[in-house]
Amino acid sequence: MKLRMEKKKDQLPRLDKAQRDIVMLGIATAAILLFVGIGGTVMPQVAQHWVDSSVAPPDTALVNALLLNIALIIFGWRRYSDLRKEIDQRREAEEKAKRLSQLDPLTGCFNRRSATEKLMNAIAGEGLAHRYAGFVMIDLDGFKEINDTNGHQAGDEVLLSIADRLREVAPEGASVARLGGDEFAVILQISDTDLEVVESWVSVMIAKIALPIETEMGPLNVTISAGVAVHDVGKQVANLEGAARKLMHRADLAMYQAKKDGRNRYCWFDTAMEVEARLRREMEAAIRKGLERGEFSPHYEQQVDLETGQLVGFEMLARWTSADLGPVSPDIFIPVAENCGLIGALSESLIGRALEDAKSWDKSLSLSVNISPMQLRDPWFPQKLLKLLLASEFPPARLDVEISESCLQENLSAVQTMIVSLKNLGVRVSLDDFGTGFATLTQLRTLPFDRVKIDRSFVGELRKVAEAASEGAIDREQHDHIVSTLVSLGKGLHIPVTAEGIEDASILETLRSMGEMKGQGYLYGKPEDAAAVLKRLAQLNMLSEPSVANTEDDQRKSA
Repeated sequence: MKLRMEKKKDQLPRLDKAQRDIVMLGIATAAILLFVGIGGTVMPQVAQHWVDSSVAPPDTALVNALLLNIALIIFGWRRYSDLRKEIDQRREAEEKAKRLSQLDPLTGCFNRRSATEKLMNAIAGEGLAHRYAGFVMIDLDGFKEINDTNGHQAGDEVLLSIADRLREVAPEGASVARLGGDEFAVILQISDTDLEVVESWVSVMIAKIALPIETEMGPLNVTISAGVAVHDVGKQVANLEGAARKLMHRADLAMYQAKKDGRNRYCWFDTAMEVEARLRREMEAAIRKGLERGEFSPHYEQQVDLETGQLVGFEMLARWTSADLGPVSPDIFIPVAENCGLIGALSESLIGRALEDAKSWDKSLSLSVNISPMQLRDPWFPQKLLKLLLASEFPPARLDVEISESCLQENLSAVQTMIVSLKNLGVRVSLDDFGTGFATLTQLRTLPFDRVKIDRSFVGELRKVAEAASEGAIDREQHDHIVSTLVSLGKGLHIPVTAEGIEDASILETLRSMGEMKGQGYLYGKPEDAAAVLKRLAQLNMLSEPSVANTEDDQRKSA
């Protein structure tokens, strides 16, 4: 009620002003009519009186009425001039507001709303005669790092330069838009039936953007990933806005495919991308249900001292048996969980269960857990891990956190901070997938890793080398050099080494010849659930305390 009263109060001045303008217009009109009537009587009398003083002057009341009419006319004219000026200013303000509502304030490009309208017009066939309406979705590669490293001022300079370059290379009839953040788009009106001309233009655009950009922080190199989707204008659509949004979505899918393919490139939309996106949405929904139902469980892969054959620990691996989908491979559900932001909750729940499971193991056994690159970006992850350790009362020294080598390229300073924070908790930190080519010697010397794990792709090659060497096709020593080099590098840096993917005796024999290290793989058995691990450790007499499973077995036997 109060809000309505305030609105009415705001409207009153406007209504009074409009009413006054109408009144003043009526008064001015009446004044002009009176001026014509009275002036036709008074002015001749004034003229006669000036010519012949014997003639009586006009009546004073009529003269005053004439002067009043003149004053009213002057006042009305001034009010009319002010009104015209106010109307012009209001029109200019409305046009400015309209421009601002259509344009991005930083770059001057069209904004998302305008881009949708432009695309709707292109799909409808408005403007130049064209065969296709095209939408190119553009995303800057690694723009967050530019902002974090060089500051937002440099980031704004980069965005301005990108916008200028896009406008320079945009073909006739095209519109350049900034959709938000570091996302741009180009709306194309393609008259040529051969879409190769679009490919040529997109290639030129990518090359133009990749040129160094001069900023206050010095030259910066920026690349883009682009997705291209087109609509045949000859195909009529019932809902233009829906068709525009669908085309934008398709270009977005193609852009993300370009990022997956390596960035600094473009990709055409394909219907398979929509199928993949739909399956990914279904998988995301299934993961959410799986988390609620507790369908995810930790499994454990043995880690063995290769020289003695002694069991020294386990690596925790995520497994999922869905009530709706059945067993789902980690290669499928982990990337989806990372993309939809569920990997943190999933990983933390599994780590918590693994810590509880490992409490009953022998104190000499370690527990290794992998963390996602997404978790490395979470500044609160060390505190979350500490909370899990305290809740389970698991010794931090027995926990080994594994970080993928690819993470080192994303934000080295953040990774270094995370490693130091984890080590301050008392846990050990290992570099996983060692040898895949991301880590430099400087990084290995700078970052305080406790262990490196040679990627299974290199270890698996040793079997092929052994088979070829047994047939006399190659010299075995010459082809073992990749793994041996990685082992030597670890030793040179005084970092212990673990080899993944040991699947047969020939690989084991080759690795033993390279020196002391740990290993894991299917040669020692596939990953097992917690119950199977307890049974194995009970047989090896490597339980720190009687397990629940053993206690139940004893009770059944005694009964």
